[in-house]
Amino acid sequence: MSVDPYWELTFDADGDVDAGERDALIRGATDAGLTDLVVFAHGWNNDRPTATRLYSRFFEPFPGLLAGAPGARVGYAGVIWPSMRFPGEPIPDFPSATAAGAPDDVPAPPALDAATREALVRTLPCEQAVMDRLAQLAAGQPDDPARLEEFVSLVRGLAPAPVQGAAAVPHEPEDGDAEPYLLTGDAQEVCEAFASALGHMGALPPAFLGGGLKRLWGGALEVLRQMSYYTMKKRAGTVGEKGLGPALALLSASAPALRVHLAGHSFGARLVSFALRGLPDDSGCLAGVTLLQGAFSHYAFSSRLPFDTGQGGALDGLHRRVRGPLVSCYSSHDSALGVLYPLASLVSRQDDGLLGSDDPRWGAIGHDGIQAVDPCARLGLDEVLRGALPGEGCVSVDASSVVARGGPPSGAHSDICHEELARVILLAGRLLHP
Repeated sequence: MSVDPYWELTFDADGDVDAGERDALIRGATDAGLTDLVVFAHGWNNDRPTATRLYSRFFEPFPGLLAGAPGARVGYAGVIWPSMRFPGEPIPDFPSATAAGAPDDVPAPPALDAATREALVRTLPCEQAVMDRLAQLAAGQPDDPARLEEFVSLVRGLAPAPVQGAAAVPHEPEDGDAEPYLLTGDAQEVCEAFASALGHMGALPPAFLGGGLKRLWGGALEVLRQMSYYTMKKRAGTVGEKGLGPALALLSASAPALRVHLAGHSFGARLVSFALRGLPDDSGCLAGVTLLQGAFSHYAFSSRLPFDTGQGGALDGLHRRVRGPLVSCYSSHDSALGVLYPLASLVSRQDDGLLGSDDPRWGAIGHDGIQAVDPCARLGLDEVLRGALPGEGCVSVDASSVVARGGPPSGAHSDICHEELARVILLAGRLLHP
C-alpha cells in the first residue's frame, strides 16, 4: 500500500460491515489523532486484491501533495464490496487486467469461461445450473430464436428483486417502480439494440457483424454483462445507505473533530452518494465528496425532475449534508456511461432511436455531470486546479482532458489514476490550496 495509515472496510451485499474492520478503523483513527480521513469506494472489481491495487495506485500522489499541509494528519480507507468486472475489459495502468492485443484491436464480447462463470455465480448470485445452461447457449449460439429467447429469459431471472417498504427509492427514474428496457423489452429487440450500440462503438467483433441471429448473440452476451452491472448498481446503493453511512456515523461519534473526505468511482460513486442517506441530518463529518465517472442518474440530486416536476431525484437535497462541495467529475471519453448505460437504463422504448443516449432522462452523472440542480457550478478541470472550486454546493467538473484513455466497450471509464483527480479531492476538502 502506497499510504499509511490505511484501513479497509468490507461490506456484504446487504450492507453489513465487517465489525472487526470497522472497529479497527475507529480505534486507529482515534489513537492516531487523525485530523482527516480519505475514504475511497471502487466500482467494478473482481476481488479484494484488485481493489487494493487500485487504492494503492490512486492514493500514491497524496503524501506528496499533502507535504504543504504540515498540520494535517491524514489516514486512508478503502471500501471493499461485492462487485465484478468481466475479464478482458481494459483498465489503464493495470497490465494484468488489460485485454490482450493492441489498443485498437476489437475485443471479444464477454466470454463465459470458467473464471467468469465462477464470478457470476458468486457475485450476482446465480445458481450453478443456470450458469451452466447460459454457458452452453453462449458457446453454441444456436440458430434458433427460441434458444436466444431462453438465454435472455435466464439472464433476466438473475435481476435483483425490487426493494420494498421504507428502503425503496421511488424517485430516481432507473430505480423506480418501472423496470428498465433491459428487463422488459422484446428479447430480440433488446439484443439488436445492444449489438447496434457495440457496433456504433466499434466493439462488436467481426464474427458478429452482418444480419441474422449470429449478430443478435453478440448483443445477448452484452445483455448478460449489463445485467451484472444492473445488479451491482442496485447493490451499491444498499451498501452505501445501510453500510457505509452508518459506519461513518459511528466514526463521527467517536472522533467528532475528524474530517471525512469521500470519493468513489463508477458504482462506487453511487455507493458514497447513497451513504449520505445513511447519515443523520446533523452529521457534520463530511468535508467533501468527489464522484469519479459516477454510474448513476445525473438527476439524482435534483429537487425537481425536468420530465416530472412533481418529483425529485433519489438524493434530492442530500448534498447539503456535505460541509464542502459535492463534486462530480465526468468525461466525454467514457463510452460505458455515454452509450451503454443509458441504453440499459431506459424504462421503455418510446421512440425508434437506436441508442438510449438520445434521451437525457437516462443519462449518467459521470457522462455529463450533475443536472437539474440550481445552483451547480460547471467548471473545467484546469479551472478547478487553479482555484475556482466553490466552498460548498454541487459542482460538475469536465475531466475529459485527463480521463481519456481506454478501449471499447468501456472507453475511458476506468482511467482515473491521475494526480489531477487526487488534487480535486484534496481541494474539495480544503486540505490543499491552489
